[in-house]
Amino acid sequence: MSLAPPYEQPPMPVAPAYPGADGAAAPGKSAADTVWRDYFLDTRLQALIAQALDNNRDLRTAVLKVEEARALYGIRRADQFPAIDAGASATRSRTPEDLSLTGQARTAGQYQAGLNLTSWEIDFWGRVRNLKDAALESFLASDSARRAATTGLIAQVANDYLVLLELDERIALTRQAIAARDATLGLFRRRYAAGATSRLDVVQVETLLTQAQALGAELEQARARQVHALTLLAGGQVDLAAAGGGMDDDSLLGEVRAGLPSDLLVDRPDIIAAEQQLKAANANIGAARAAFFPRVALTGSLGSASAELGGLFGSGSGAWSFTPSISLPIFDAGRNRASLDLAQVRREMAVVNYERTIQTAFREVSDALAARQWLDRQVRYQEAALAAQAERLRLAQLRYDSGAAAYLEVLDAQRDLLSAQQELVQIRRARLTSRVSLYAALGGGARGIAAAPDPASTGSN
Repeated sequence: MSLAPPYEQPPMPVAPAYPGADGAAAPGKSAADTVWRDYFLDTRLQALIAQALDNNRDLRTAVLKVEEARALYGIRRADQFPAIDAGASATRSRTPEDLSLTGQARTAGQYQAGLNLTSWEIDFWGRVRNLKDAALESFLASDSARRAATTGLIAQVANDYLVLLELDERIALTRQAIAARDATLGLFRRRYAAGATSRLDVVQVETLLTQAQALGAELEQARARQVHALTLLAGGQVDLAAAGGGMDDDSLLGEVRAGLPSDLLVDRPDIIAAEQQLKAANANIGAARAAFFPRVALTGSLGSASAELGGLFGSGSGAWSFTPSISLPIFDAGRNRASLDLAQVRREMAVVNYERTIQTAFREVSDALAARQWLDRQVRYQEAALAAQAERLRLAQLRYDSGAAAYLEVLDAQRDLLSAQQELVQIRRARLTSRVSLYAALGGGARGIAAAPDPASTGSN
């Protein structure tokens, strides 16, 4: 029998639908069923993800933790079965005259060989079985955590790659601005030498050029840091000298549907891991309850014994022993009660952790959906603002050429145009990042990540 309380899945502590989204009716494949190669379409990004999955050290640690949990389960499972070992012993002793019953010194020997059954607990109350079940659930939780780490690594590589694409576009725009302003500076220096413009205009153009050069140096430094981050994630050297292709949504990422919050219970590996930890805590309560009941153990041996080595396996040398024992806790200064209280508190903590994990997942999906919706609008607004800035620069240049305005008006328009270009690139990257975050928050590709073989299926339970 088992004294563990019956497991009941806690109710979902979130709303039945995501705010402002009809995820069930949205077109597209579920994220959990969409493997990462079908969602991330850029070939260079695919190569980076594949390299990271093979070489990332954090992911290797997660895999080793699964193997650690498998070994611990093997230890607990072995406790259910008797341990039998073979042994042999030889003893020679001499009894002096004053201690001998016959008054004469005596030399004797004893030789034994056989099979020994060490103390084996007969699991009437399910203590050993519950400990084994808890170890199994811990193993499954560690494997789910590995799958969650895999999904997280894929999303992190993708997000870092998108930042690299953003920096490449911003650097390209900055280089264009530097080249144009450098050419303008040369023109104004020639005009100043000819007396056609003032020294103030030359200094203003120089200032605008140095501002663009400073921005370019800052972006180059940021790109170098981003390459280093991707190298660490990939676990080795990567070729990112020039990440081409730009940030085109359709060529980089696929589409998935959000579904309903209830789908997260079977799609998100971290939620599955939290529930398995809850089941393990439930089983530990059964083991703690069993400690209040009598414990029955068997010890025995079967073999041969003789006073002479030559007669060890002779006729009539068979020997055996059988020693059952029973122990009942009477006074333990409250140890068993405290152990049960500890198991129950840990179960409540596991419930809280399970609910918090669901709430965190719900928020991550909701944030990603809201970001996708509002960033689409921000991109449209920023594109309109960029078009307005470009028109402003054209008009300012016409005013300056006609003598109706100072060149400072052109410089301000150029500065604001570059800022608008940079901001648009940043918003477009943020929109792509929100789609990666949505994919990961929905358990992207989790069903396509192979689970570790269940150790319980390889032998008897």
